[in-house]
Formats: sequence, C-alpha cells, structure tokens
Amino acid sequence: MEWTKWLREIPDFPQPGILFRDVLPIMAHNDAWQEVLDGLEQRIKPLAPDAIMAPEARGFLIAAPLADRLKIGLVPVRKPGKLPAPILSETYSLEYGENQLEVERDSNLAGKRVVIVDDVLATGGTVAATSRLASRLSATVVGFAFLIELAALGGRSRLDANALVTSLLTL
Repeated sequence: MEWTKWLREIPDFPQPGILFRDVLPIMAHNDAWQEVLDGLEQRIKPLAPDAIMAPEARGFLIAAPLADRLKIGLVPVRKPGKLPAPILSETYSLEYGENQLEVERDSNLAGKRVVIVDDVLATGGTVAATSRLASRLSATVVGFAFLIELAALGGRSRLDANALVTSLLTL
C-alpha cells in the first residue's frame, strides 16, 4: 500500500480534538492515485452496481473516475442550496456537528443498485444520510466503499447490514 505514505494527518482540524485525515495529497501522485482507484474498483465491480452516489466534496473526486472505469452513472449528493432542481434532503450528524445533504429528485435511481463512495468512514453520519436518500429514490444500496475507515468511531454500525462495507485502510 504505497498510497498510504501520501495520507496527511492534520491535528485539530476542523476544530480542536479532531485528527483530520486528508486524502487530497494522494491524488497529486498518479501511481498512488491509480493504486487507490484500482483497489476500490476491484471491490466495487463484483457488486454489479448501476450507479455510484457520492457526498460532496472529496467523495466526488473519488467516485467520478470510478464511475467512468465501471461505465456506470454518478449521482452527486450536495450540501444545501447547491442544486437548482427539485430535491430531497436529509439531516445528519458529523464527528463535529450537524449538517444536511441534498440530491435531485429526478436522479433516475428507481430500481437501481447503488454503491456509496466517500473518502473516510468516521461516525457514518454522512453516508448513512446518503443511504437514506438512495432509499427515498427507490434505489437499493448494495455497498459502501471508502479509502479509510476510522474503526474506533463506529461508523460501520450505522450502515445497512445487508450491504458490503469495504475500505482500503482501517485505522
């Protein structure tokens, strides 16, 4: 796992007491980035998804090339007020507060198999809210894929037990 040497840890961000895991430096090193994408693609492909859902913003950066590689759709899940079309919204708790996510109502996911992709699984609030949005759009969540899982924060327990939960690195 050569990509892990580019993982940056930033203490006390975005607030005191939080150790932020920054995956963005990995993307600046093509060999490391390709290793990450290869690993996630190998884990997602057997699930035969029709689409990927990804929360803003780092989730977009990871999910877009994966959707392209898998030749499937990508449904971005945005922060409030960013989508012009009619939306569905879900409130969720973060490690350090509360927020809301939105998705367009006409995302064409009814009856489709979806994998939710994000950079880090921490408390699970963001991806659990994304999963609820998928259900409200009549999609079936078949998996969750992350670069990193912070196991001590228990996020996995908040996710659908019937869906595969996978990460490239567990800390």
